[in-house]
Parts: sequence; structure tokens; C-alpha cells
Amino acid sequence: MAELKKDEAQSEVVDATAEQPEAASAPARRGEPILQVRNLVKHFPLTQGILFRRKIGAVKAVDGVSFDLYKGETLGIVGESGCGKSTVAKLLMTLETATSGEVFYKGEDITRLSGRALKAVRRNIQMVFQDPYTSLNPRMTVGDIIGEPFDIHPEVAPKGDRRRRVQELLDVVGLNPEYINRYPHQFSGGQRQRIGIARGLALNPRSSSATSRSPRSTSRCRRRSST
Repeated sequence: MAELKKDEAQSEVVDATAEQPEAASAPARRGEPILQVRNLVKHFPLTQGILFRRKIGAVKAVDGVSFDLYKGETLGIVGESGCGKSTVAKLLMTLETATSGEVFYKGEDITRLSGRALKAVRRNIQMVFQDPYTSLNPRMTVGDIIGEPFDIHPEVAPKGDRRRRVQELLDVVGLNPEYINRYPHQFSGGQRQRIGIARGLALNPRSSSATSRSPRSTSRCRRRSST
């Protein structure tokens, strides 16, 4: 069973798998939330047959999750492996299509966006994947991996400035900027995770989503909004 945790003066823990139609019980805060999730549901269908496939059930990966994320907050989804933490993160990025529910970024429901509008939102919600081995292309240098977001969003950094920006990001995550031409296999697992974090920070997002897995109930998925 997954739970939500927030880093505040008074810790707040709620059941993430239970239905939470309203967030009225949350303490008063200043300003509007950056991210709002309302009754988010993702069911994966179970089918039977080869030529004529029919639905015989569904796996309820996410079933009625609601929360608000404000500027400066860190929020964690806590639960055992397989409880739906990573699926929630993918739904926030629209890498998976929600069965039902709404995800509002700055008041706009991003589950209804597509094309350029969705691309613009994704610039502000970045993801750090849980596996530092499979999430990095072994044929790309660290510089190419961290700089790839600039190819998708060229307005963020001109081509002539990208090498410097990548080196700055390496320094931010505690890696030597001179490692820019190295390949992922030349780094340890922890260093690869830092490379993934640097890539997630490249576009200076308003919110970042990091997935993690653990057989223990203390595993967590954190989404951190920028200060």
C-alpha cells in the first residue's frame, strides 16, 4: 500500500491507494499549487484469446490518487515494490494514458494536451528514472546524454553554449566536468544515477519526478518542485 509523505514542519501521511475526492483537509498554504492530481486511476486490462481477444479483468495499478504539490515542497509516494509509484510518475508525464482522473499543471489539465502544448508542459516536469543502467544509452557520451534535452528544446540553450551548460550540470551533481566525453560504462552505479539527475535538471524544470524501487515499505518516489 502506497502512502504520500510531505517534508513539512508537521509530517503528513495519507493512503495513496484510497479515494481522496478533495484535498480540503490540507493545511493552508500561500499561492496556488504547481501540480494538482485528482482521483487518478490507471487500470491495465487482462485479456484472453489469440484471434479474438476479450477482457477478463484488470490490474488496478493506480486507483484514486489525489494530492497537491506546492512550490518548494518535496512529496514522496511511499510503498512496497509494485504498488504503483512508478506508474503514477509516468501518468504525470503522460507516458501512460490515465484510465480516469485529472492532472493539473498550473491550473491546466495536461491529460487532455497533445502536440506542442504537451511538449511545452513536459519541459517543466522532468523525470529521473530508477535504473541508472538501462536509462542511459551506452553508445552516447555523458555530454550527449545530458545535452539531449537541449536538442528537443533548443530555445533553452543555443548550440554554442551547450557544452558549458552540460559541464555546469556535471559540477552541480558532483561529477568532474572533464568527464563530459566519457561513456556510461566508465562510471559506477551511483555516478550513473547522478548523470540521470543532471539530465533531469537540464531544462530547469518547475517539478521533477524521480522513481525508485525497494522491496521494503520505505521505498519512495519523490517529486521535487524548484524553489
